[in-house]
Amino acid sequence: MPKPSAADLAGMAAALEEARRAASAGEVPVGAAVFRDGVVVARTHNESVSRRDPTAHAELLAIQQALRALATDRLTDCILYVTLEPCAQCAGAVVLAKVGRVVFGAYDPKAGMAGSVGDLLRHARLNHRVEVVGGVDADACGRLLETFFREKR
Repeated sequence: MPKPSAADLAGMAAALEEARRAASAGEVPVGAAVFRDGVVVARTHNESVSRRDPTAHAELLAIQQALRALATDRLTDCILYVTLEPCAQCAGAVVLAKVGRVVFGAYDPKAGMAGSVGDLLRHARLNHRVEVVGGVDADACGRLLETFFREKR
């Protein structure tokens, strides 16, 4: 994997900060941030526990927040940074919102849909394919998840 750009490291740092907030709130520590032209337009973390909603994943909430902030229905000129490879639900939302680029940290061998289990983000039959970069600051993202689940057990 090529060395991540300074912009990608900064975007992932924002997502990691959100993931730490999630962990502090007892949520699975996944964070997300949406940037456009180098400026953050949305940032959030998993809220499935607090909302009692299994669909309240960081990516989905960040996409919704970005769409509202930008008063649009497409995020083609945006980058979504997320600490964990998106699941099927979140990958579907990324495609539907036409996010231009996704940068994620840790790979998810059990549910990841950006190359691990499947690749919904770049599926040839869909009308939108996303530019994907995986493994950015993967060690920090993975450690946060490992620590959280080790303490839960």
